[in-house]
Amino acid sequence: MVKQSIPLGRIFNIPIGLDYSWFLIFILMTWTLATSYYPAEFTSWSVAEYWIVGAATAIMLFVSVLLHELGHSVVALRYKIPVRSITLFIFGGVAQIAAEPPFAMAEFWIAIAGPIVSFALAGIFGLAQSLFAGASPFLALAKYLAYINGTLGLFNLIPGFPLDGGRVFRALVWGITHNFNSATRTAATVGRVIAFLFILAGVWQVFSGNLVGGIWIAFIGWFLESAASAQMKQQAFQELLAGHTVSQAMSRNYTLITPEISLQQLADEHILGQGKRFFIVEQDGQVKGILTPHNIRAVDRQAWGTTTAAQSMIPAEQMHRVYPMEELWEALKMMDEDGVNQVPVMEAGQLLGVLSREGVISFLRTLQQFNLPRRTA
Repeated sequence: MVKQSIPLGRIFNIPIGLDYSWFLIFILMTWTLATSYYPAEFTSWSVAEYWIVGAATAIMLFVSVLLHELGHSVVALRYKIPVRSITLFIFGGVAQIAAEPPFAMAEFWIAIAGPIVSFALAGIFGLAQSLFAGASPFLALAKYLAYINGTLGLFNLIPGFPLDGGRVFRALVWGITHNFNSATRTAATVGRVIAFLFILAGVWQVFSGNLVGGIWIAFIGWFLESAASAQMKQQAFQELLAGHTVSQAMSRNYTLITPEISLQQLADEHILGQGKRFFIVEQDGQVKGILTPHNIRAVDRQAWGTTTAAQSMIPAEQMHRVYPMEELWEALKMMDEDGVNQVPVMEAGQLLGVLSREGVISFLRTLQQFNLPRRTA
């Protein structure tokens, strides 16, 4: 999602992005407000006023969502947890916080900060209505934003993980049990139950005659159930990898190439001939860089014969790397965050192997097949 977003700038050095799906909800919301909600509430406006105020309301709603996510992000930064980005998309917004909170109280304050911001905005726009009593377009905007921010705050407090309320609930369970993994499973399970209740309520609404509202409620339930299920799978995945290191999952079967080899020769001898897709560029026993399919595709096909590996590789000083005794789960998170599929495993400047997503999956299958215990220090 983040990779498909339009960059809008930075706030507190956090990249802000706009997902392409935002335009769909912006158009739908503007159309709904301009043709249904505002004409019913304010009958004396012109057609142009309905559309202008409708569009302004949709934009201000997403500004409110951005402030909600900034609430989470600022508190996360307060606890020295990096925030990779904030992206606005069809369901509102999401702050990509780079790590789990270090303790339960941090989780609580990070989770509750968003709803607090929403309730504060609801109060501000509620008070602003008295200032715009004689200017109906501004009054309408303030009235709707007071209502929608209050609704956003209440909705996010539903204890359905991964909503803010679900994270608050996880923080409470974590604080009582002192077990983060158990708290996550409990919160995700409760989240799935609440999601199914949303789906049932939506189906009930559909059969009661409220087709559009029922479908929307059921769709929210489906989204929450998918998110909670994904969290449970991630938790199981993390627990399975706990206690295992990079050295256990890395491969010592890698391809070394010289800096002088041309991309055409590389394609003919290694990619087409052997099906290799990841290369270590080495010279005199020293790793000079790595070469991936992305690097090769970035070079015009007609120039492969005259372009060398050294000219298109990722230099050693810029490449991602992991260490043999590094926690396997942490290494995999780093690969996911940086969008890489394979990384060299190095220690004291020496190449020991390569860690790949495929290698981790194979390692997981081995663990499950033989029911192997985790490795302890």
